Amino acid sequence: MGALPKQKVSKARQGKRRSHLHLELPRLETCRQCGTKKVTHHVCPECGTYRGKQILPIKEAGTSE
Repeated sequence: MGALPKQKVSKARQGKRRSHLHLELPRLETCRQCGTKKVTHHVCPECGTYRGKQILPIKEAGTSE
């Protein structure tokens, strides 16, 4: 049989314990090429560049790819 609690854990104590389990917003930075907001250490979804190099091909507005 496993360990069982001796007393009830109050809602306040439970909330204090779980205070560090909250979600955090992702860190955003501005793209050096196009100036839009992007997640840090990721390729820019707008212009497809990362650290000044073209990584992804740019999708044009008229193509249906």
